[in-house]
Amino acid sequence: MIDTLDRISRTLAKALTLFAGLMLVSMMLLACANMVSRAVWLPIQGTFELMGFFGAVTTAFALAFAQLNKSHISVGILMKYLPKAVRRILDALTSLASCAFFALIGTETSKWANYLVSTGELSETLRIAYHPFVFATATGCLLMAFVLFVDTLKTITGRTEH
Repeated sequence: MIDTLDRISRTLAKALTLFAGLMLVSMMLLACANMVSRAVWLPIQGTFELMGFFGAVTTAFALAFAQLNKSHISVGILMKYLPKAVRRILDALTSLASCAFFALIGTETSKWANYLVSTGELSETLRIAYHPFVFATATGCLLMAFVLFVDTLKTITGRTEH
């Protein structure tokens, strides 16, 4: 079962990371187009707003893949001096606490997105509905929580190295 959950988390993380890469390329193209447009005529309206939306989605969608590859910083100065069993327990507790944190962030962000839908709120400059970007950010956070949950299970069952 853990292997299945791990495969699911890896597949979803890779898919969202691919989309994050596309968003990053879109940001680069938008920034370049805005610079050229500014030099020859007028800046592209709403560039700052779109860069913020795209940046939030890019970051949220890359979180889970970074966690799978252990790319996030980890401070373990004293961990190497602890017995393996203690390290494993602390690692499981840390993953579980992080999982709860990202699950809370994802849930609250989803609630905010639903609120934006219900109120019909639009972005300030472009006057577009921006709740899809908020839902996307919540999705990235919830996937991060799922990856951390799978990490917790793998740590508890001894399927990770310490």
